[in-house]
Amino acid sequence: MTPDPLSALLEAVNLSPENVPLRQHLAEALLASGRGEESEVQFREALALAPANVQLKLGLVRAFGAQKKESAALVILEDVVKGRNPPAQAHLLYAQALLRRGEVQQAVAEYKLAVETDPELADEDFAKRLGIGPGYEESDVVEGRMRAGWQEPGSPVEDKVERPKINFADIGGMEQLKEEIRLKIIHPLSHPELYEAYGKKVGGGILMYGPPGCGKTHLARATAGEIKAGFINVGISDVLDMWIGSSERNLHEIFDQARRAAPCVLFFDEVDALGSRRSDMRQNAGRHLINQFLAELDGMGASNEGVLILAATNSPWHLDPAFRRPGRFDRILFVPPPDGTARAGILQILLKGKPIQNIDYNVLAKKTEQFSGADLKGMIDQAIEAKLREAMKAGVPKPLTTPDLSAAAAAVKPTTKEWFTTARNHALYANEGGLYDDILRYMKLK
Repeated sequence: MTPDPLSALLEAVNLSPENVPLRQHLAEALLASGRGEESEVQFREALALAPANVQLKLGLVRAFGAQKKESAALVILEDVVKGRNPPAQAHLLYAQALLRRGEVQQAVAEYKLAVETDPELADEDFAKRLGIGPGYEESDVVEGRMRAGWQEPGSPVEDKVERPKINFADIGGMEQLKEEIRLKIIHPLSHPELYEAYGKKVGGGILMYGPPGCGKTHLARATAGEIKAGFINVGISDVLDMWIGSSERNLHEIFDQARRAAPCVLFFDEVDALGSRRSDMRQNAGRHLINQFLAELDGMGASNEGVLILAATNSPWHLDPAFRRPGRFDRILFVPPPDGTARAGILQILLKGKPIQNIDYNVLAKKTEQFSGADLKGMIDQAIEAKLREAMKAGVPKPLTTPDLSAAAAAVKPTTKEWFTTARNHALYANEGGLYDDILRYMKLK
C-alpha cells in the first residue's frame, strides 16, 4: 500500500487543529495534489477559525474552481472584491470566473484592475482570451462579446448522451422527491395513454434547489436510470462562449441532442449561472442567452416531447422568475439535507465494499445531524485516513468500526449551515408567493 505523501501534514493538523497557518498549508498542498474536495474541507475549517482571512477565502475559491463549482466561487469573489482594499489576486480570480461565465466585458475590467494593482499578475494568454492587449483595439469588445467580424466558428457541442446504470434504489432516502419525479417524469412515460387522454404531453421541467452536496446531481442521473433514458449533464462551461451568438448556438445544439435521443433527461447543473435575473444584468449578451433558454424550454420551433428537463441550483433567488412559469420549471422541489433514515441509507451505500465491522448506522445517523451526502463522504474519508495511519504503524489493516466513524463525525462540521444562513434571509424577507416555505418549515420557522 502506497503511503499518503501528505500523511505527516495531516497528522500535524490533527494534533494542532486550531493552527490556522498549518491548516492553510495542508489545504494548499491538497489542492496542488489535485485533491480539490479535501482541500475545500480544510479551507472551510480554517475559515471557521479565521472568518475574515481573505487569503483563506481566495484559497477556497481556487478549491471550488478545481471542482468546477463556479457559482459558489463567484459568491465569495463578489464579496471579497467589494470589501475594503481587496488584493489584486482577488480581481484576477474574479476576472477568470467571469470569463468562464461569458461576461467578457466585466472580466476585462477586473483583469485590468488586477494588473494595475500588481503588474506581475499580467497574463498574456489570458489577455488574448479577453481580446485585449497588443493587436486588439478597445472597440473590438462590444457588450461583453467579440465583434462579429472577429467571430470564429466554435467546435460543435460534443455528444454527451450517457446511459446511467444507477436508479432510485441506489439513492438513500429522498422518498418525497422521488415520488414528485415519478409523478412528473416517470409515470407519463410508463402510462402515456392516461396522459394522452387528458391532453398532457410527456415532458416538462423540475427545478431542484437546496444546500450543496445533498444529491441533486445524483438524483437526476438516477432518474434517467430509472426509466432507462439517455442523460445529458450540462455544465455552464458546455454552454458559455465568448464569441457572439456561440452560447445561444451551444444551448440550441444541446437541446437538439436531447430531442434526438428522446426519451432523454436533460440536466442543468448550477442553472442560475445560465438563467440569472435579467434585471441584474449589465449587458444585453446575457439577456439574449436567457431568451434563447426560455425559447428552448417552450419548444419554439421544435417539440420537446420526451425531453425531461431537470435543473439544480444552490441559489434559486438568483434565477430569473420567467423560468418558473407553467411549461418551464413549473415544479420547484426543495432538496434538504438527508434525514436520519436517509443518512443511515447513504452511509450503507458509501461503506459498501469497504472493510467494516459491527457498524451501527442508526447511532451514526444521530451523530451526523444536518450533514449533506458530501459531508458524510468526507467523514468516511477522514475515518479511513485515521485507520490507514494506524495500519502503517501496526503493519496490519483493521476494519472500520462505529467508534472510528463517530470520532470522524465529531471532527467534521456540516457545510449546510452556511447555506441555511443565507437561505433563511430570503425565505423570511423575499418569499414571493410562498416559494421558500419549504425552507421555513425545515428550519421550524413556520
